[in-house]
Amino acid sequence: MPYAQTSSFVEPWLKYKTPIVRQLAFALASPNILSRIPNELNIQHSFNLHSNEHWLELYNNYESRLNALDLDSTELDIFLAKLKSTRLGLRFEMFFWFWLLDDKYHFYKLLAHSIQIIDGPKTVGELDFLIFNNKENRIEHWEVALKYYLAEKDLSLPFWYGLNRSDTFARKLNHFTQKQFQFSHALDYEISHKFAVMKGQLFLPEHSKNNLQPNWINTNRRLGVWGTSIKDSSQDFYRLSRQEWICPHIEKSSETALWWTDGLYLQPETQNFYMYRNANLLKLY
Repeated sequence: MPYAQTSSFVEPWLKYKTPIVRQLAFALASPNILSRIPNELNIQHSFNLHSNEHWLELYNNYESRLNALDLDSTELDIFLAKLKSTRLGLRFEMFFWFWLLDDKYHFYKLLAHSIQIIDGPKTVGELDFLIFNNKENRIEHWEVALKYYLAEKDLSLPFWYGLNRSDTFARKLNHFTQKQFQFSHALDYEISHKFAVMKGQLFLPEHSKNNLQPNWINTNRRLGVWGTSIKDSSQDFYRLSRQEWICPHIEKSSETALWWTDGLYLQPETQNFYMYRNANLLKLY
């Protein structure tokens, strides 16, 4: 299988047994899918990315708390139960909200969450998180996104598509710089730094091994593969449930795939991810 991954990746979320704790650990510890802002992006309002080392530091500070939650996840279960939507992006955002409220494990203070910016009768924007960084003594604005993008053609930025093809990587990044990071003040606070937290997974085309990968892909994290071919069942791929897109359960949640439908599949022995797409449903360019 192209782009086979090794076990050299730092993936501490895999050690936890409780599914919801594995998801929380992934939300915090996993690196951004971007290693840098693509040069192709026309920057209108600048923003930053946290480094891989930053996320690992935050995880290390929180590890004891995660260990305790793995033994008894009741507090986390109750907090996530507030979310009535099944949307993974909102669930992912809830994990960050839970972690930020645990401020004895990090140097951030949550000032507000989901802040609407209103101009007269209109809502002109919304901020995911407004945070005070005690270490740097500054106000930060974070936008949190969980995204899954599949590359086509030459892997350049215009050709990365979500499962809904109107959701493209380029469109999301343009929305960041044109809309979401336009604000310099919120709730009478002056914003010093703006950060995009973009996690999830990128998927490379199954038969594009010779394509040059863009330099903005974060290669310090696992990449997936996508295609329209059904894998031999001897490779032991099984279909992940929807919440497992954040992090698979420690035990297989379904049988080895014999009947394939659109979705995300995992080969547990190698932790290879394969996004299967029915060719009849694709509109390839």
